[in-house]
Amino acid sequence: MSGDIAPCALIVMGVSGSGKSTIGDRLAARLSWTYEDADQFHPAGNVAKMSAGRPLTDDDRWPWLKAIAAEIDRVCDAGGHLVVGCSALRRAYRDILVHGRHDVRLVYLDGTQPLIAARLAARKGHFMPAQLLASQFSTLEPPASEEHPVTVSIDASVDAVIDDILRQLKLNPASPLPHRNRT
Repeated sequence: MSGDIAPCALIVMGVSGSGKSTIGDRLAARLSWTYEDADQFHPAGNVAKMSAGRPLTDDDRWPWLKAIAAEIDRVCDAGGHLVVGCSALRRAYRDILVHGRHDVRLVYLDGTQPLIAARLAARKGHFMPAQLLASQFSTLEPPASEEHPVTVSIDASVDAVIDDILRQLKLNPASPLPHRNRT
C-alpha cells in the first residue's frame, strides 16, 4: 500500500469478543463514515444453517465474503467511506474482502485468549463456550505485514483503541483524508 492513499474502507477484524462491533461502530462515528456489521450480508441459507446450530463451511462463506467485498466496492467507488466489522480470521477470507484494493485497510484487534474470555463472560445475554473461543484462536491467521494491517491491542479503553487506530492511519476525525480511487 502506498502511504499517500487514504483508505475508503476499514475492515475491523478479530476473534469473537475482541470488540469488532463496538470499535467499528465508534470508529465509524468518529470519522463520520458508515458502519456495517458483516453478519448482515449472510445469505438466508447461511442464517438458517447457523440458526440450526450447524457450522458454516468455506463454501458457505465465499458468497458472503463476496457480498461484503461488493458493498466495499459500491461505497468506495461512489466516493463514500465504510467501516466493516468482520472476523476475517483467515488470509483467504481477507483476500476476498480486500481483493487487491489499495484503499482498503485491515484493522486487527489483537488480544489474548484469557482477556477475551473474561470479556465474553462479562457480557449480558451472550454466551460463547470456551471451546468455541479456542476454536476461533486456532483458526486465526493474524494478518501478515504484506497485508498492511493496523494492529492494535484491545487491552485499553475503547477511546484509546480508536485513538491508536486513527494515529496509525494518520486520520484526523475532524478532517478525514480525501478519498482516492483505487490503483
